[in-house]
Parts: sequence; C-alpha cells; structure tokens
Amino acid sequence: MSTFLKHTVFILLSVAFLASCKETKPTESIQEESLAVDSTSQTITEVASFTGQQVTGVTLTADGRIFVNFPRWREGVKNSVVEIKADQSQQSYPNEVWNAWEIGQPTQMDQFVGVQSVIAFENELYVIDTRSVKFQEVLDAPRIYVFDLESDELKKTYTLGTSSYFPDSYINDLRVDPIKNMIYLTDSGHAGLIVIDRESGNSRRILNEHPSTTAEQSYLTFDGKKWEGTINSDGIALDAVNNQLYYHALTAYSLYSIPTDDLLTQSEKQIDQSVTDLGTTAAPDGMILDANGNLYFADLEHNKIQYRKPDGSIHTLVEGDKVRWADTFSIYNNELYYTNSRINEATGDISNMTFTLNKTPLPTN
Repeated sequence: MSTFLKHTVFILLSVAFLASCKETKPTESIQEESLAVDSTSQTITEVASFTGQQVTGVTLTADGRIFVNFPRWREGVKNSVVEIKADQSQQSYPNEVWNAWEIGQPTQMDQFVGVQSVIAFENELYVIDTRSVKFQEVLDAPRIYVFDLESDELKKTYTLGTSSYFPDSYINDLRVDPIKNMIYLTDSGHAGLIVIDRESGNSRRILNEHPSTTAEQSYLTFDGKKWEGTINSDGIALDAVNNQLYYHALTAYSLYSIPTDDLLTQSEKQIDQSVTDLGTTAAPDGMILDANGNLYFADLEHNKIQYRKPDGSIHTLVEGDKVRWADTFSIYNNELYYTNSRINEATGDISNMTFTLNKTPLPTN
C-alpha cells in the first residue's frame, strides 16, 4: 500500500462505514505524541522527477537498482513500471510491450493494467497489478507479477482467487515473508488483508471489514480544508524475525499489528481476536521498517515523515515543502527513499505538475 486516491474520484473506491468502526481520533492528539525533528536528518535530495506522471511506488534492490510505478488513475499514463538508470534516464520495465496497454483495450495476461506498488525482494521484483483503472471496479482478477531481476523476465504470476477480492477491491501494497513463505497484502478499496502461499499460490482473505482494516473517517484535513476520501487498509510493514505484521488504514489514526503465526494457524475468529491496537499515529500512506525496528510513515496532513521507535515513541524525521504526500518508502545504503505523490493536490489536470522521488538519511539515534 500501498498504497489510491484522488479528490473526487476517490469516492468511487469508498466503502460504507461499518458500525464496528472506532471513533475518529482528532489530529490534534497526534501532534502531541510527535517529538522534535531529528536534527541529524534534515537533508533531502531529489533523486528523480516526473512531470505529468503521478508516481506512487518505489523500491530499491540490494545492488541499488531503482524502480518506480505509476497507477492508471487517469488517461495519459505513459508507463506502469519504470527503472531509473544510473544516468537518470527512465526506462520502461521490463520492456515497452508490458507497458503498452491502454484504457479501453481488452486486458492481457502479459501487460500491466493498473500498477499500484513494486517491491524488490531477493533478486525478484513483485509488481502489484490492481486490474483497476480510474478508481473503477476491477476488470479481472488482481494479481502479482514476479520478475527475475537477473534476466528481467517474468518468473511467476500470483492471481487472486475469487474469494480473496471484491469488485471494489484495490490491492495496495505487499510484504514478502521469507520465513513463512507467505505474501501479505492490503486492500484499500474493500477493507481487509490477503495472505498468499508463495509455493501453492493459494490466497486467503482475512480481517475482512474488521475495525482494524477499516477507515475511521471519510476525509483528511490539509491547511484547514477537507480532502474527501475513504481509504481502508493501506500501509503494511513486516518484522519477519519477530513474527509481527503491521498495518494501517489511510484515513485513520490507529496502528495495528498481528502475529504472523496466527495468520497461518488460527481460525478466522481467532485471527480477529489476535489484533493489537498499538495506539495513535498520524494518518499515513505506506510504511516501512528498518533494521533497528524503527517504523517509518508519513504524517500526510502536516507534510512530515515520522518514525516510531520500538519503545513506541514517535519522532519526526523530516518535514516541509519537500514532503508532499510521502506515499511509499524504500531503504538503501542507510537512506530512506520516498515518493511525493501529491494526491491531495492532484485534483484536476496534472500535466504541468511535478512529482518527485527523494531520499534522506536515516536517523542515527
């Protein structure tokens, strides 16, 4: 999470609020929890920019290859997945044919339709294709394409089973669990998580319309103005060593976790009861954990990137005009890479808007 998201069109994704949703937490309480800006990490460097192309996902491989993606939220998307080369050129990945599909054409097995996220893991690139365009219902089954990063050829496709998604699903983000050999995904359109067995390819939906995966409100506030949108389970992060999966709805202020052991061994009712509320945070989009157990996420409403330490304290890493809806994160060489998708600003023609990929040093404390 992923993870979608535009002013008026977002309403097409919105799901009705459930009676089980928790009371909305005001943004004022979030600021009280946020500590001072980390003085060691105020340098922000622009890595790449994209004019008229709204970037969301970013991922870096172990050897520093950079991939970004562009969801098909409107006409005019030139590429779904791009590799940013060392000379700053932007190359269609894996090739132009995979990126050639256009709205109105029949869907193909070997062409991207609506890519929301890219994740590099163990020399493979996982590409989430929502199979949704313009925030409408899915055209066919959402899927994950897995590319071999040595050959840049398609290695495997995980297609969600019909019981794992809904017509209004928008599969937003994923994490790969190498210990349990599973993939965990968030669904921002229809609240819930999905678990895929990497060996069999079987998928299972969990926490469907659960309070922890459901949006707490139908808007965010920027400079005193409401941005309308109901966005469910979006950000996701995995601590595979300690068997904890973290997740967060976007229009919400609560962080949750669940033991990954329970996802495999417990009944649906027991899984629902295994969720832990970790407390109040800002409203974020994507999330990521570093090697020290710090959990990074955006404070979307206040142009900040924050991190939660293992002790639960929340700190601000960077803030200001160079943080414009920090969407997705990746970590490489002790630096945090993030995309500025400017979703709350992209309410009309974006042909003259510039969206950026930036990086900033990780905290030293």
